[in-house]
Amino acid sequence: MDGAYTNLADWFEYLNKDCDYEKWSQYLHEKLLFAGVRSGIGLDIGCGSGKFTRALTKMGYHMTGFDISAQMLAKAQQLNAEEGVFPLFVQEDVRNLRFHGRADFVISVNDCFNYVPQSDLAKAFGKIRGCLKKGGIFWFDISTEYKLREVIGNNAFCEDREELAYLWFNRLCDERVEMDFTMFVKRQDGLFSRSDERHVQYIHKKENVYEELDKCGFDVLLTEGAFGDAQDKMRLNFLCRRR
Repeated sequence: MDGAYTNLADWFEYLNKDCDYEKWSQYLHEKLLFAGVRSGIGLDIGCGSGKFTRALTKMGYHMTGFDISAQMLAKAQQLNAEEGVFPLFVQEDVRNLRFHGRADFVISVNDCFNYVPQSDLAKAFGKIRGCLKKGGIFWFDISTEYKLREVIGNNAFCEDREELAYLWFNRLCDERVEMDFTMFVKRQDGLFSRSDERHVQYIHKKENVYEELDKCGFDVLLTEGAFGDAQDKMRLNFLCRRR
């Protein structure tokens, strides 16, 4: 990632307010209960500014969030102080994940694994397996092949708000989408500051994900669309158990 989630870190949750974080957090909680997890130690991979890490902490889980972006984690610490909730945050790439002990569950919410190339999926899944207790739960989601090829790829998006404006240009390149994000943030003097980031998301076919999970010692308990919607074509959730 070329500067991904640097300047965007301060604005990420603001720009995603319409995704209904409360409903999403409750959905995660329900899936953990479905899998038999009612307490214990949880890891949040690709935690960003820590919205779900804090939400699950408030529900009584002992959470640690991991993210590759130092700027996202700085925002997470700021929001910890504002909300009076203090899970631990660690800067780490999932492909180098280390955790002292064994967790009861691992979550990875909102496309983290689309940032992992297909060639590195097995390594990432293996690292997660090594952090889990036997029988531990691994829940994660991806943006679907349909979403990245047909909706995001070779498309552009823009928005103009009072505080900021952004331009988002995407290019489909075989099995990945290259995303160029330009943001203009209003300063106190009324002028705007520009920042640019590049993101790359990789397309993962469901069958390939199944195969890599099986190789790494996971049984898939269920797969479903956003919030359990069987008709959803944009997001795919995987609920897995470590063998």
